[in-house]
Parts: sequence; structure tokens; C-alpha cells
Amino acid sequence: MGDPLLQVAGLRTHFFTRTGVVRAVDDASFTIDRGEVLGIVGESGSGKSITGFSIMGLIDPPGRIVDGTLRFDGTDLRGLSGDQMRTLRGRRIAMIFQDPMMTLNPVLRIDTQMIEALTAHIQIGKDEARARCRDALGMVGIPSPEERLSAYPHQFSGGMRQRVAIAIALLHKPDLIIADEPTTALDVTIQAQILYEVQTLVHTQNMALMWITHDLSVVAGLADRIAVMYAGRVVESGATERIIERPIHPYTQGLIGSVPSRSARGARLNQIPGMAPSPSNLPEGCAFRPRCAYATAQCGTVPENREVVAGRWARCHHPLSGDTEDRVASAS
Repeated sequence: MGDPLLQVAGLRTHFFTRTGVVRAVDDASFTIDRGEVLGIVGESGSGKSITGFSIMGLIDPPGRIVDGTLRFDGTDLRGLSGDQMRTLRGRRIAMIFQDPMMTLNPVLRIDTQMIEALTAHIQIGKDEARARCRDALGMVGIPSPEERLSAYPHQFSGGMRQRVAIAIALLHKPDLIIADEPTTALDVTIQAQILYEVQTLVHTQNMALMWITHDLSVVAGLADRIAVMYAGRVVESGATERIIERPIHPYTQGLIGSVPSRSARGARLNQIPGMAPSPSNLPEGCAFRPRCAYATAQCGTVPENREVVAGRWARCHHPLSGDTEDRVASAS
């Protein structure tokens, strides 16, 4: 097997404010291969979106990447100049934002915006550009794409606007798409359609997809692998099915336990006690320690990210074996 398309190792993105340093991402590591969907999961404030923005080179002052490796298809992204990153961004790495109106200009027609996204990176005739835009709209399931090219964003529903944003991201057939909770505000039916279309496109185009979400039920049916983030760190990663069925980090277990289940209709949902820590005031050692039922004095030191079982990585001194109470031997 060759090198992964994207390799993130030891990423640290901090914001230097008047009140102190906000460690939004604090040692995150993962990889993504071509044709693979990686789900990045965690509570609000866990560093998911900032991780995506860091990869895209969209961190503005007072924030900056202070450490770590971002390697895309063998290229060190941190070593690129602003112009070099702009050439890469949109063409080989694309991002779909949570709010499509962050992508779409409300006063410009859809064809104007899509053609501009094309001509920013390649020389192409107007007719050919329009044809590619029309095909991209059809690819994401927008009916009558030729007619809809002449429409304005306000003439689309929220789901259709999100499809347009996805179509723009697909124009250059990028190698990697970073999707930042793009279906959160959509109804369940439209969400399911978009998830199916995106998954199909990933496999047919052999592109990689990084899907950022707080919704485990979404990635359970979409992602090949999951990376669970907490307080700016990836605390568990592995194959989706194995993580959903047998979590080995107490935080992952808490997340899964809080999801409603048909098999426990009417039963009280499990709840992770306490609140997620502020990234400007993280506890010493394991950041999950104040909320963890298995915490010991050993948890006052930062646990290493280690392979607990084959293909399963966790950042925990007392990882679970996958059953509720049984634990694997602690790290030495």
C-alpha cells in the first residue's frame, strides 16, 4: 500500500488572545486514503472544524498552526506560500461549508459563480465551462440543471443550495473534499439523498472525503473510518463498524451511549457528566479525566496515542476492551 493521500501528524493550532492561548487543536493525527471516507466526530468545540480550516490554510490571526505535519500527496502544505496554497485550494482540495451561503454570493447568478470557480484555476471557453457547470449540477441531483444555472441562490431551497455548494466543490474533481457538517441544517430526507450522492461520487471518482460532524448516526452509514476528537485531540480512530460496535475510549462509549436506540425505547439516555473543557483552560493530563468514570492518578499525565488492538488506536491509559466494563491492560 502506498502513502496516504493526506497525512496529519501532531497538528497544533492555537489562537493567541488577550486572555490567553486557546488550544483549539492540540495534537491531532490521522490519515486519509484515496477513495476513502473519514468521519471526524466530536462535541462542539472539540476542534473538528479548525482541523479542516488548518488543512485548507484558512486560519487567520490571532490563530496560527504552531506545530505538526500536514502532508498532501507528498507535499508539505505548511511549506507552501500563499499563492501556492491558493492554486491547490479549490482545485485539488475543496471544502464544503456548513452554511451554503458562506459559499454562494446572494447577488450573483449560479452560473456566474460556478464559471468563476472554474476559470480561477484553468483556461476554458465559456461554452465548455457552462457545460461542465451544468453537468456538475446534474451530478448532485439538481433537476433541470440548464435552467437552474440562471437562477439566484435565494431561488433555491436550503437543500438545493447545499447541493450547489457541493457541485462547486466537485467542479475540478478534487483529490480531497473536506465537508464541515454540510447537512446539519437540512431535513432528514434531503440529508439522506446528499449523503448517498456524496458517497457514490467518492467511490466513482476515487476521491477522498473528510466528513466533519457531531452526529454519529450520519457517519455510521457514510464513513469507512472514524476519528473521534475531544478537546483538540483525536482520542480514538479505527474502522467505523468496529468503533460503533465496540468503542475502546470512554468518551466514544459515552457518545454512542447518548444516541437514541429503537431497542431501548422509553429508556433514559446515558449522559456524559460535566461539560467539555474550554480550550483556553484544559485540565492537566487527559482532558477527559474530570468526566471519566475510569480515571485514576495515572490520568494526570497525557496518554499517548497507541494501537490498542490491530487497526484500533486510542489515547487512553485505561482503554476498554469493547465491553462495557472489561478493560485492556493499562499502558506501561
